[in-house]
Amino acid sequence: MKNEQIHPGIALYAREYAESKLSRRDFLSRATMLGLSASAAYGIIGATLPTPAAAAPVAGGTLRVNMETKGITDPRIWSWTEMSNFCRGWLEYLALFNRDGTVSGDLLESWEINDTADVYTLKLRQGVTWNNGDAFTAEDVVHNLTRWADGTVEGNSMASRVAALQDPDTKMLADGAIEVIDDHTIQLNLRNPDISLIAGFSDYPAAIVHRSYDGGDPSETPIGTGAYLPVQNQIGEIQVLEKNPDHTYWREGGYLDRIEFIDFGTDQSALVAAIDSDEIDLTYQTGADFVEIVDSIGWQQSSVVTANTIAVRFNQRDAPYDNVEVRRALQLAVDNNKVLELALNSLGTVGENHHVSIVHPEYAEMAPPEYDPAKAKQMIDAAGHADTEFELISIDTQWQSNTCDAVAAQLRDAGIGVSRKILPGATFWNNWLGYPWSATEWGPRPLGIQIMQLAYKSDAAWNESGLNSAEFDALVDEGMGIADADARRETMAKLQQIMRDEGVVIQPYWRSLYNHSNGKFANTEMHPFYRIDLHDIHLVG
Repeated sequence: MKNEQIHPGIALYAREYAESKLSRRDFLSRATMLGLSASAAYGIIGATLPTPAAAAPVAGGTLRVNMETKGITDPRIWSWTEMSNFCRGWLEYLALFNRDGTVSGDLLESWEINDTADVYTLKLRQGVTWNNGDAFTAEDVVHNLTRWADGTVEGNSMASRVAALQDPDTKMLADGAIEVIDDHTIQLNLRNPDISLIAGFSDYPAAIVHRSYDGGDPSETPIGTGAYLPVQNQIGEIQVLEKNPDHTYWREGGYLDRIEFIDFGTDQSALVAAIDSDEIDLTYQTGADFVEIVDSIGWQQSSVVTANTIAVRFNQRDAPYDNVEVRRALQLAVDNNKVLELALNSLGTVGENHHVSIVHPEYAEMAPPEYDPAKAKQMIDAAGHADTEFELISIDTQWQSNTCDAVAAQLRDAGIGVSRKILPGATFWNNWLGYPWSATEWGPRPLGIQIMQLAYKSDAAWNESGLNSAEFDALVDEGMGIADADARRETMAKLQQIMRDEGVVIQPYWRSLYNHSNGKFANTEMHPFYRIDLHDIHLVG
């Protein structure tokens, strides 16, 4: 969006900020999502765009990061940010969601959205080349959008993010949805308004692949626009990137010679041992139980308040969780405050069992969820499950297993039978969508309506709860078309209430995230979406 052309929504947000109805972060997020540049957004509210500390980048060096090394698949079916962080060495994105709440262009130079949020004009960055010598053009973006819109591909979560470009009958890209204006300009004609589209472009499965890519592990033929190339990919052990000497990167960045992602498993004590023996420079994340320990070693801490959470969800496709009374009873027996305390040492904020955070601009304030273990026991007995032992499954990652242990303990205290099963990651993720009752980590999204669309709409690829409600689906579609977050809040209140009434999840808290570094590298701060900005990290001079 040209700075002199102010979208009506931006003008509204500026007034609301001036009247103290919006926080600075909310204003920046909403305005930049509508196409305003970060510098212009800061300028409207009389502020200055923050700039990093003026340490001159020093080229060279090897960055060692502890991170689980997962198998790499087609990006559109990625289900973990770890996959994206390795591939960010050579695959980049159209847009980026930043720590301050702004959305900025990456391979997009700018974008414009009409007043009704159903026509988007994308201006692609010129002068970008792929590492095989091809120019980055509209042909590449059309290829990606077409692949993303293909709802017939199992596990393609990008189909939910670009549903407004789909033909609802074929589940493929709709005729006329994309118009190529020139090599670097594309117009998107949406079937219905969608204010989350640019935010979806910044999500981790939205990595931009070359027009020749047709599936599989992209590291096997690593054509990308980034400065690095994969040279080692040993799942469960190590993944390595090295600077590509034959490629001229399109912007300033790509300072490191080598980046190593080293897998120490899910036991955070192994992470502390690695720090102590100088095996790593940066933690991907530091678990809540170990923040003080790593602080005491003298490493530099970075933290961020996020909409990252865990969903202890019931799969409504399976008995007895197809009974809403059972689901509601199990919710009633759990005090989310206690779970936060026991699982995360209170390093976060309490959740409300509807998977919308107070940091989401359209969050609707509600009373805390009801906690009544005696009533829960009565409901379980009345549903015919007085002697049932409910099995709760979790991964062995410590904070997640601690969360489920805390949930199970409260249910037992209420007189409800519960057993626990803890699975290693390689086993757990083979069937994460299919377990009758289990817990899944959910990363944050800029908008609450995105969460509803990705995780709970009946036809969503990631709908692990099995929620199937025509009313809920219609409200999600309605909310996706309301650009103004305050107006969207009315719809969100109804969605949040359905989540509560249907007993969809025990969603106990929102996590604050932490990482630590040894101070040898700049630009390693914890990102709310777990993103590691590989091209910006450099040695400190």
